[in-house]
Amino acid sequence: MSLEVKEKTEVRLVFLGAAGVGKTALISRFLQDTFEPKHRRTVEELHSKEFDIGGAKVTIHIMDTSGSYSFPAMRKLCIQNSDAFALVYAINDPESLEAVKSLRDEILAVKEDKFTPIVVVGNKTDRHGERTVSSKDVLSTMELDWNNSFLETSAKENNNVLEVFRELLQQANLPSRLSPALRRRRETFPKDGNKRPPMNKTNSCLIS
Repeated sequence: MSLEVKEKTEVRLVFLGAAGVGKTALISRFLQDTFEPKHRRTVEELHSKEFDIGGAKVTIHIMDTSGSYSFPAMRKLCIQNSDAFALVYAINDPESLEAVKSLRDEILAVKEDKFTPIVVVGNKTDRHGERTVSSKDVLSTMELDWNNSFLETSAKENNNVLEVFRELLQQANLPSRLSPALRRRRETFPKDGNKRPPMNKTNSCLIS
């Protein structure tokens, strides 16, 4: 007697950055294709979504973190137990880019691995008239000093959001055959009229 065993793959992503840069907006755009213009303070929220692609079960856990940096022990625990990191800044906020630099140093110190998967994300490109952070300068830093991936996004206009998650998953060594699933992610949603599935949220960094 033979048993059919389905592949089970899990990956844990963490979004870090200063308050108000759009971490929650990027996650909401990816998971629910929605955008809330009003900033809502986040403490810690874990979102989980399972995809079924070609018989393979892929669970993506996405940790949305606080931008206040008031919980260093909790943040360290999240870093220790996560696979890939999105470091988010706003293109109209130079101080948020400085926060990204500090967060990257912290990640590398905690993980003790200079090849830790990191994607630097410059959000709010829809506010191009307010830009104070040069994309060329950031790209130069990525290529010459950090050796990390870099993307600019707009959660509001849904620009490059999917590409951020695709890059994170590729760096986290998910099988490449699973990548196309993200383009069709909404096909896995229950087809119950126009209702969208709720986000699965928990206020803990602990992995059960």
